[in-house]
Amino acid sequence: MIGVGEAAIGFGILVALLFLGLHVATAMFLTAVLGASIYLSPALVDSLGTQLWASMEDYVLLSIPLYILLGEILVRSGSTDRLYRSLADWLNILPGGLLHTNIAASAIFSAVSGSSVATAATVATVALPSFRTRKYDERLVLGSIAAGASLGNLIPPGIALIVYGAMTNTSVGQLYAAAVVPGIVMTVLFMATIILMGLLKPDWIRQQEAQDRLAVRLRRLVDILPPLVIFAIIMGSIYSGWATVTESAALACVAALPIAALYGRLSIAMLHDCFIATATLTAMSLLILAVAFYLNFVLGLLGVTPALGAFVTGIGATPLGLILALTVFYLLLGIFFETLPMLVGTVPVVFPVIMAAGIDPVWFGVFIVLMCEISLISPPVGMTLYVIQAVRKEGTIAQVFEGTIPFFLAMVVMTALLIAFPQMATWLPKLTYG
Repeated sequence: MIGVGEAAIGFGILVALLFLGLHVATAMFLTAVLGASIYLSPALVDSLGTQLWASMEDYVLLSIPLYILLGEILVRSGSTDRLYRSLADWLNILPGGLLHTNIAASAIFSAVSGSSVATAATVATVALPSFRTRKYDERLVLGSIAAGASLGNLIPPGIALIVYGAMTNTSVGQLYAAAVVPGIVMTVLFMATIILMGLLKPDWIRQQEAQDRLAVRLRRLVDILPPLVIFAIIMGSIYSGWATVTESAALACVAALPIAALYGRLSIAMLHDCFIATATLTAMSLLILAVAFYLNFVLGLLGVTPALGAFVTGIGATPLGLILALTVFYLLLGIFFETLPMLVGTVPVVFPVIMAAGIDPVWFGVFIVLMCEISLISPPVGMTLYVIQAVRKEGTIAQVFEGTIPFFLAMVVMTALLIAFPQMATWLPKLTYG
């Protein structure tokens, strides 16, 4: 058994190792091994293989590669390009014009891919050529793409929600339900930010563009249907009780195949590329997650959970005070770390604290994913910012940083709303599950 002081030192060692540039999985493994060797027994290090194997047996984790595969199939089928064009037909009339299409396309693609980085790469690839011939301030264009990509994990079926659910034994179905309303509100806030920027800086945005004939725009509305059908299959099969989270992901992958065939893109070569990309991304993600489970195992043996619970009870921290402190903590941590390292590195330490304070674990799941998503657009290491710059292949990363500032502030406002009105995340799970 160790106390809060030793646990804080261990967390400091983990952060220091990450700052030194070690891979996230390596940093967590070394921290776990150090704790087990000093306070328990070196023999526990030998249990690593058993723990890694046991942690990966969780059936819900199978949904992660399936959702990655789903996103790959939809991107390579050309569905995203058609979706973007169709949304642009109707959103150009709003103040801010085509910028709203970046947000809406990201929101819909997020509802089927579950990955912020994939959303950033996809929407940037489709959107940037459309803006190069238009009179928009490039910083705002880049910022809107980055902001839209941050919806990737917040809107179900976000992969971060699956990871949080697996690490804390929280129902992924309830987490999906809890994230629906915050995801919609965040989308509306981003679009409101664009409208506000259009009013404050009208020279930054081209307000009006020539529209195709109504018949043409109505005909292209059909291109919005495939992602919506996929989303309906995922959520409908889960909440009707017909399929589990993992089974719904498999159903969605199967449903994506005829869509690719309809667009003339389905081939052995296309599927081969999808499988290779899926295997690469899955290996990177699950290695980190597997080592996080091992660290969690060591922390449990060290008695960190009851020690932190007793500490919170002893200092008399209120749930609101604790959440405000965690908000500041995650905003600062997000400047230096990416989503998955933040999530898996802090949940084993933070989750016992919020449980001891009586905070709803489902609400906290949405909160922590939102805070991790803020890290994606936080300079200097926001992952989506560099993905967008890589797709852009010109200019400087500083322009991407500048463009995200208004949307970063919108996400801070969203955090305040979620804290002030927790029913935003708890209403639908209670309605759905009772």
